[in-house]
Amino acid sequence: MKNFKAHILVVDDDEGIRNLVKQYLGKNDYLVTTSKSAEDALEKVKIIKFDLIVLDIMMPGKTGLEFTFENKGKIDTPIILLTAKGEPSDRVEGLEIGADDYLPKPFEPKELILRINNILNKTKIEDSKRIIEFGSIKINLNKLFIYNNKKSLKINNTEKIILEKMINFPGKIFKREEIGNLINLEKERSIDVIITRLRKKIEENPKSPKYLQTIRGEGYVLWIK
Repeated sequence: MKNFKAHILVVDDDEGIRNLVKQYLGKNDYLVTTSKSAEDALEKVKIIKFDLIVLDIMMPGKTGLEFTFENKGKIDTPIILLTAKGEPSDRVEGLEIGADDYLPKPFEPKELILRINNILNKTKIEDSKRIIEFGSIKINLNKLFIYNNKKSLKINNTEKIILEKMINFPGKIFKREEIGNLINLEKERSIDVIITRLRKKIEENPKSPKYLQTIRGEGYVLWIK
């Protein structure tokens, strides 16, 4: 028996398809949440970290393509598009704007399961590459968590962007201007606040930091070696 159930969000305006997919995924040991519109799905992804989204393209209001285009850079969740439109150009458009896979309707539920499994297995490999450990700290950049002395601390996307960059260049001094450019923020004071918040999550003693240090007059540096 699996210890972990992947959480799938199924988005389709057709109640029959939502229920069919939910039932089939549930039988295959997935946890499933459904939405009847892209707007409703957006509200759910704001509060729940899903492992994958199955998303219909043709829906009233915002389409699946619009949802993908507007949110793929904001959420770190794989997306499989479903559509009755089977033209190659439609498939290419979906993949170009950030979808991970594409399945034309009607489809065999077993094929959907295979595609979901393939993406999740790939994601697990990528996840393992994005877990960084140093000292008593473990940072999971995909799940947006820092594990510190048995405490689990959530990080936001801004903190993730900064951490990811600094982790890739340990020992490099980052000027406030560089950090500001990464997160589209110009005010130095706001950058200092974000770094202070990060330091509280990483350091055992934030007032005397071991890893995320300030280099007076120059900027910030992360020591993880």
